Amino acid sequence: MLRHTHTVIATVVLGLVCLGGCQTSPSTASAPASITKTASQDVLLAELIDKEWQLRLSYNPGLAYRMGDTSAAAKLADYSPETLAKKHQDYQALMLQLKQLDPEQMSNEQDINWRILTAQVQEQLDSYRFNMHYTPITAEGGFHSYLPSIARLGRFDDPQDYQDYLQRLSQVPRLFEQQTYWLNQGLVTGNTPPQVVLNGFEDSIKAYITDVEKSAFFKPFESYPEHFSEQQKRMFTQQGLAAVAGQVLPSYQAFYDFMTTQYIPKARQTIAAAAMPNGKAFYENRVRYYTTLDMTPDEVHQLGLKEVKRIRAEMDQVIADTQFEGSFAEFLHFLRTDPQFYPKTEQELLRYAAWLSKKADAMLPSMFGKLPRTPYGIMEVPAEIAPKYTTGRYSGSSRPDQPGYYWVNTYALDKRPLYEMEALTLHEAVPGHHLQISLNQELDNLPNFRRYSYISAFGEGWGLYAEYLGLEGGFYKDPYSNFGRLTYEMWRAARLVVDTGMHYKGWTRQQALDFMASNTALSMHNVTTEIDRYISWPGQALSYKIGELTIKRLRADAEAALGTDFDIRRFHDAVLAHGSVPLQVLELQIQAFIEAEKLRISQQS
Repeated sequence: MLRHTHTVIATVVLGLVCLGGCQTSPSTASAPASITKTASQDVLLAELIDKEWQLRLSYNPGLAYRMGDTSAAAKLADYSPETLAKKHQDYQALMLQLKQLDPEQMSNEQDINWRILTAQVQEQLDSYRFNMHYTPITAEGGFHSYLPSIARLGRFDDPQDYQDYLQRLSQVPRLFEQQTYWLNQGLVTGNTPPQVVLNGFEDSIKAYITDVEKSAFFKPFESYPEHFSEQQKRMFTQQGLAAVAGQVLPSYQAFYDFMTTQYIPKARQTIAAAAMPNGKAFYENRVRYYTTLDMTPDEVHQLGLKEVKRIRAEMDQVIADTQFEGSFAEFLHFLRTDPQFYPKTEQELLRYAAWLSKKADAMLPSMFGKLPRTPYGIMEVPAEIAPKYTTGRYSGSSRPDQPGYYWVNTYALDKRPLYEMEALTLHEAVPGHHLQISLNQELDNLPNFRRYSYISAFGEGWGLYAEYLGLEGGFYKDPYSNFGRLTYEMWRAARLVVDTGMHYKGWTRQQALDFMASNTALSMHNVTTEIDRYISWPGQALSYKIGELTIKRLRADAEAALGTDFDIRRFHDAVLAHGSVPLQVLELQIQAFIEAEKLRISQQS
């Protein structure tokens, strides 16, 4: 449990009141020992926070480079057994030091820092203990499909940038060898993604086996800054051709051969996480991690069934409003097959997403007091990963001089219904992921481990809540787009059922496909893609609905407590004020917000 709620609220409220000036009470004046102990614990935690951040940077050169360490620009991460074992030992030692501290003796903000950092360190330990490094791939892709981002998002402003990039390309064979080693360990122990979700996975590798000059890794050598001499351009172009041809493409080819001839044919036949070694404990751990709550898989499953029933009633009402004559299943067939609901070209889909994004931007001032400085753009999901990729996703800014991006999947246009685009845009762009993540990174008062980390229950819960805000903002203009919103909400509710069903309760993949298809208006392509995603990423899909329900419940608490004085802008700012936090911490923060609002209102009256 978190530390005493009333103590936390009293501390926060007292701090808010004293901003306007307050006298020291006898009780606070007579507590120097307590203050000294608090200061001591705060200092010790601050030292561990810095120590963990330095550890994180040392094992993640990409993050270190993003944070301004130019010495990391020429490095790829090291996944050797020795390095991962050393990392595990470092985090074990750090956890021992964290456990020696007393959060009861910390200031409120450091108490929150301790809880979040302890959870993040525990996740590092759990990941190693459950051998999650044996599976550096999912149904959507893996290390091989993320690696090209070094070309797409890298900095190429001067000759040193190109030299650093060439150094990274020279390390690609080592990276593939290390990850192939872990995949082989997974084969030996039965710790692999299920074979069924790897159908077509080889295409995500083959997409990168091209002519050298067509390779995504060669892109930086196609154009140069104007101040480069012709000699420099020729030199780097030749070195780039040699690196891609001699180091990158052979690595992808060897990986393709390994996956098609050895890995996929021998991958496990079962789909449940519980069927893997120590799998039951692993899935229970994933449920706790992705919900940030002490919920059991059975509790999540039952909550999902309850939500599915509630949302289905709303969907039936929308169908009635359209005056459609037919059953629920017939209405879904109508939505999945009628050409009026589907874009004809990629540009039509991207333009529609852009129009909706600007419409969403205009909704923000009425709902938020604080908006992010970082802008966002729209781009298609890279073609290399699009076939097995989700409908859309947010890609955050990797550098201060770059925007975030709302990715839209333009592959298989006849599977991308326009009636879902409103909800997708609100979730991935604003007021969803872009707004929340950008504000989080702009919180200069938070330590870096909180500014640049993502708690799924909070972030995905906020994204789903953002879809609901479109209803209040008049975003859904016809019953079809509102049905699209409901089918997205049903999609997240159904996740609670199918994820726990497959991984813990013995459901087959076909049962999960049928349940999702019969309860949502998702295209069958999206249904299949989603189910395979849940199978290869146990527990993550639970975070959306659990987080959204928590935020809605806390808002209802605030509305009930404040009545006509409730201000939606102040509530949203309070939810986002401390960045991404566990749901139990968010609950305490909103309770503190309610008490502070009561004091503020009483002082104004």
